[in-house]
Amino acid sequence: MTDGELIAQFDNGELPADSFHHSDHVRLAFAYLTRFSPIEALNHFVEGLKRFAGRLGKSGLYHETITYAYFFLIRERMARMPDLGWQDFARENADLLEWKPGILGWYYRDATLKSDLARRVFVFPDRCIPRDSEHLRG
Repeated sequence: MTDGELIAQFDNGELPADSFHHSDHVRLAFAYLTRFSPIEALNHFVEGLKRFAGRLGKSGLYHETITYAYFFLIRERMARMPDLGWQDFARENADLLEWKPGILGWYYRDATLKSDLARRVFVFPDRCIPRDSEHLRG
């Protein structure tokens, strides 16, 4: 499936819920970021995720901090590795595709991500990344 097809199926509500996992969320964010400015892409992504959860009758699934944090990590990695298509991006950034344990453990305490506040609004990271982290290079 192309990025355009993924966006169209997601926007039209045609993606089956049982086949839309964490790595698919990452790919969708990547696809939006290849087609829109970061703020427009974020708006499309967030509104789409809320609609998707609503269609499932699970609007409480949406988590703003997790959504924004992954989105901007994806955006940063895309800027560090311009011109990569999805397959190459996914191969070079496998840590973004892991759900649990995931990369947000480097940035957030578990209690923070489990909080109601973090679910409702974006909360800034509350953990430090080691200075020698490979993701800070480039």
